[in-house]
Amino acid sequence: MIAGRVGRPLVCGARPLTVSATRHAIYEDITKTIVKTPVVKINRLAPEGVNVYAKLEYFNPLSSVKDRLAIAIIEAAEKSGELKPGGTVVEATSGNTGIALAMVCAQRGYKFVATMAASFSIERRKVMRMLGAQVIVTPAPLGGTGMVMKAEELAEKHGWFLARQFETKANASYHAQTTGPEILSDFAGRRLDYWVTGYGTGGTFSGAGRTIKAARPDVKIVLAEPKGASLVSSGVKQERKEVMGTYGAPAVGHPEWKPHPIQGWTPNFIPLVAEEGLSTNLQDEVVIVDGVDAIKTASALAKQEGIFTGTSGGATMRVALDIAAKAPKGSTVLTMIPDTAERYLSTPLFADIDAEMDEAEVEISQSTPNAQMPAP
Repeated sequence: MIAGRVGRPLVCGARPLTVSATRHAIYEDITKTIVKTPVVKINRLAPEGVNVYAKLEYFNPLSSVKDRLAIAIIEAAEKSGELKPGGTVVEATSGNTGIALAMVCAQRGYKFVATMAASFSIERRKVMRMLGAQVIVTPAPLGGTGMVMKAEELAEKHGWFLARQFETKANASYHAQTTGPEILSDFAGRRLDYWVTGYGTGGTFSGAGRTIKAARPDVKIVLAEPKGASLVSSGVKQERKEVMGTYGAPAVGHPEWKPHPIQGWTPNFIPLVAEEGLSTNLQDEVVIVDGVDAIKTASALAKQEGIFTGTSGGATMRVALDIAAKAPKGSTVLTMIPDTAERYLSTPLFADIDAEMDEAEVEISQSTPNAQMPAP
């Protein structure tokens, strides 16, 4: 057995799985705790005879895979001179990237302004503001293209640094240098037959996918996208424009996009970062997942595995379990779990979760005489 994130043994199944989550006890600042997230075996939900694992990105300090993206963008901008001490960063976000950027900017002394469509969860706005960010809310009907447009305008008007998570080379590059090698290290000497991921910006897919395929071309990469917003599967090309001297931002929303409940996945355009992975045919298969199934699977992960993830994590796990159900015995499937369920408290994921006691809980309470709550 080896030491896990906080020094405890981390064992997956009968054999210990070499994980990348070993941590030191002391760090110079919060950003140094990004990366090296654990891989955990799925025991009760996985089909018999097939190994299913999840890489839990919510072990990053601000609880999502986007912490990797944020540090990559800021460090690249510092190195290039685009971001100077005391500067302001602006970015369009569905929440997790904004939260991650707010964290990194707070640690390094930058101001951060997020633009965010009104349709995304309120708790994400609150977390960003708690971290010192300002959040500019854009009309929900304009979707991702609306918040991107507002971020571009603000950057040009005020001379702020535009993070451009959907186009920046730093995005996939960082995943190629961290996420991909972590996975290869975790599964060194072990089977790895399928790797499942969704896409928001496409950084994980394009970056980690490139590293995995180069080292282990036999691994099948499965790209998941939402039902009703299956932009990649549609085959319809994304129109792009030139922004601030760089070509790649969306010119218009993708015609095949419709609103869906998997927040953080598939904005209403195909990001350039994702398209770069698609152009090299990294994906062996594209699978469409229903938002309802994603929510059910996220709930099952919490109740049966103790893995507390959001709708996007439920979506990737749903696809992984479906792949596992068809895979030959002895196969190994790894899926990405992007974030924590706490980002979704005001969304349909928690629609059936009540804050008050239900009848069964009241009955348990009344089974002993003391400390009774008044009858509702």
